[in-house]
Amino acid sequence: MVELIRVVVVVLAVGLVAKPPLLPRLSANLTSDIPISKFSPEAASTTTSESSPSSESPTEEDPTKKELESKNREIIDLKDRYLRSVADFRNLQDRTKRDIQSARDFAIQKFAGDLIESIDNLDRALSTVPASKLAPQNSDPDSSPEENTYNKDLANLYDGLKMTETILMGTLKKHGMERFDPSEGEGEAFNPNLHEATFQTKVEGKEDGKVFMTQQKGFLLNGRVLRAAKVGVVKNS
Repeated sequence: MVELIRVVVVVLAVGLVAKPPLLPRLSANLTSDIPISKFSPEAASTTTSESSPSSESPTEEDPTKKELESKNREIIDLKDRYLRSVADFRNLQDRTKRDIQSARDFAIQKFAGDLIESIDNLDRALSTVPASKLAPQNSDPDSSPEENTYNKDLANLYDGLKMTETILMGTLKKHGMERFDPSEGEGEAFNPNLHEATFQTKVEGKEDGKVFMTQQKGFLLNGRVLRAAKVGVVKNS
């Protein structure tokens, strides 16, 4: 009996060794049916990214936003060009107005310059007539001619020339031309922009730099010096 049991145990042991276990065979079949790539880290990350597309930020900018920014820059550039064009046009208008006004103010400059010499001659003619011949010094009819140097014809001629000079200077003043004498009154201070000093000398009772004598009167045309006045200047020091 004991021998029989030993034979059975040996037979069972041999059968177990000859056939592989069922569990490893089943596990091998299961692993062979499922692809290995499905369990790799790359596949897992791909699956995660496909399952949640909203969690990934877009890498490309919105084309509409790009176009809007481009249009905004274009608008700023066009506005800057427009403002510059308006400023240039206004400057051109101002320069044109000044040029037109200058042309009007100094259109007679050459004519006025040629007329100055005639005015000087008329002024010299009036200044050569003594005051004693323009008004009677003695109304006594029995007085001698030496005592009464009044000349009625000369006085009338002088009055006519004086009137002509007054009308002429008034007409020239309407067109912007004026004559000035810096020695009138107490005398003006020497101004190199208006006066031309021909000499300097001591003069009692006058301040240094004052004009005490005018050799040739000056002329202005709409504020511009047409001819500087030739003057003598005080220099006491």
